[in-house]
Amino acid sequence: MGFKNVPMSVAKPSVNKESLFSPELRAEIDKWIAKYPQEWRQSAVMAALMLVQEENGGYLTTDLMDKVAAYLDMAPIAVYEVASFYSMYELKPVGKHKICVCTNVSCMINGSDQIVEYLEKKLGAKLGQSSADGRYTLKEVECLGACGGAPMFQIGNKYYENLTPELIDSILAGLE
Repeated sequence: MGFKNVPMSVAKPSVNKESLFSPELRAEIDKWIAKYPQEWRQSAVMAALMLVQEENGGYLTTDLMDKVAAYLDMAPIAVYEVASFYSMYELKPVGKHKICVCTNVSCMINGSDQIVEYLEKKLGAKLGQSSADGRYTLKEVECLGACGGAPMFQIGNKYYENLTPELIDSILAGLE
């Protein structure tokens, strides 16, 4: 006995989708929705969450996730599951610059623990915390796929490899 005709969404009251997000943000989300068949519009959830997160200063709120769910005709819990599973989503405010430090095997073997220790001391924040001035959030992440340049971290969309304390100082000094 298998499951047949299981709905992909939960029946909810009708929502005016135009009121959920700005026209510009809706247009960006709609570009992602258009990449999938209409019955699979929920496949755009990851992109929608990224766009909403960017527009909200780098983090998601329950209200914003609920709006994404309504926009994509999804159950809110399905959106929460995605947002809480992937490390690219933030569920609390972050600093202006989020430093994602890889601590997986290649980076660990090449000294990521010393990089983390250096950053924590320099920024006055532990992994998972933000600096007192709100400029930096330090986040531990799994493999970012730059094993040949280990140890490494990511700030925004840019990778920095073969890290040393001197290189870290230079990178941080170059950030606005």
